[in-house]
Amino acid sequence: MMSLLENLKWRYATKKMNGQTVPQEKVDQIIEAARLAPSSSGLQPFRIFTVTDKKLLEKISPIASNQSQIMDCSHLLIFAAWDKYTLPRIEEVFEYTLKERNLPLNTMDAYKETLWSLYATKSEDWHHHHAAKQAYISFAMAIAAAAELNVDATPMEGFNSVQLDELLNLNEQGLKSVLLLPLGYREPENDWLHGMKKVRTPKEEFDKELDSNDIKP
Repeated sequence: MMSLLENLKWRYATKKMNGQTVPQEKVDQIIEAARLAPSSSGLQPFRIFTVTDKKLLEKISPIASNQSQIMDCSHLLIFAAWDKYTLPRIEEVFEYTLKERNLPLNTMDAYKETLWSLYATKSEDWHHHHAAKQAYISFAMAIAAAAELNVDATPMEGFNSVQLDELLNLNEQGLKSVLLLPLGYREPENDWLHGMKKVRTPKEEFDKELDSNDIKP
């Protein structure tokens, strides 16, 4: 645990990367950590797309406000969430799970029906928002894994998702982009944030223990 905490202290949202290539085995480990992340009902309603092609990165760069990490990174990970839940999508996940566990395909029918009865009453905006929250969990796991491997990773929400979806034909796949994660290595001499103190909410304000006396009658 101390190793993880020290690595999380080491990492920061790198503002300038040096273009050095991250070994593929490290990228694979980062993506695997993201794949192993928990998600609601185990549905994993999102996918990751990896981009290293410079011509494609050049097209993505203006969509992401020309942030330098897009062009200077080694690998760009794009997290895209389902645009909505559907019964066939849920059934496909459950069927795969049951086959992998060598269980009868009707084992989770009651749970599946209950789950869909809850989702079916919600709007498509609610569906996508819920799916996107699952992607964020995976995203955090990827960032932690990168820190463990001493790979810099810069979380990005500052991009035009509509334009990116159109560029990558994500809509045709029932997906919407939600997060970008450039992977690479910092260039300290040209990174204004490098070396600055990491600042977070003080622990005594961040973590508060509750008991029954704190609850209004």
